Amino acid sequence: MTVRKNQASLTADEKRRFVNALLELKRSGRYDTFVTTHNAFIMSDTDNGDRVGHRSPSFLPWHRRFLIEFEQALQSVDPTVNLPYWDWTADRTSRSSLWARDFLGGTGRARDGQVLDGAFARSGNRWTINVRVDSRDYLRRDLGAGGRQLPTRAEVDSVLAMETYDTAPWNSSSDGFRNHLEGWRGVNLHNRVHVWVGGQMGTGVSPNDPVFWLHHAFIDKLWADWQARHPKSSYLPAAGTANVVDLGDTMRPWNDVTPADMLDHTRHYTFDTAA
Repeated sequence: MTVRKNQASLTADEKRRFVNALLELKRSGRYDTFVTTHNAFIMSDTDNGDRVGHRSPSFLPWHRRFLIEFEQALQSVDPTVNLPYWDWTADRTSRSSLWARDFLGGTGRARDGQVLDGAFARSGNRWTINVRVDSRDYLRRDLGAGGRQLPTRAEVDSVLAMETYDTAPWNSSSDGFRNHLEGWRGVNLHNRVHVWVGGQMGTGVSPNDPVFWLHHAFIDKLWADWQARHPKSSYLPAAGTANVVDLGDTMRPWNDVTPADMLDHTRHYTFDTAA
């Protein structure tokens, strides 16, 4: 059984294997297919039209399936590799071990945001940005620029306390746990972290930055924590809702998985700690 660990507790060997698996997926071209998929859904998901991966109840099951597929791709390279998660309530600064040269590398340089250290720096010719929103082909970051702050544990707990999964109109203006976690309302958890990292993480091609996977693994853990705290609260809406994915509807692009299929993460993996 796959166990997803806090990145802060990874051994040097686990970090090395994870980085090497990422580099191999990139070399083979498989990595960029995930970036392309994510960007396509960012561009097509709208508040008033069909929405699947974002701004909608299926934000959480969609990304859960997306991460499982990516984790399986990593394990096809190295069966020992699992997706770690980044608890940004604890590792809150650009000096955290997450950003060390031996793991994800640090922030970008002031003049253009280019990441210059670690395995994902452009200079190594191993991490060229191919799926992009502009002409720049290097990984960019701007960690915590402008005094931005990552969400706190108290803010996370306030969202985990919400009992209702989602509400009409089932978009970025909805009340409920999903939208407060996604970050369009309230204390803003998920979206704020993307903006804090900056660079490609602030765009639809955010998976170009490997931290995307660690961030979303933590978002997925927070959903699992919420499920454990509210066992009587389920995914909403249940059925008959226009433009969104109901509990039993299939999700694109896979068309063989529903939100109901994704409710129990323990069929696929567990976490090193529970809520």
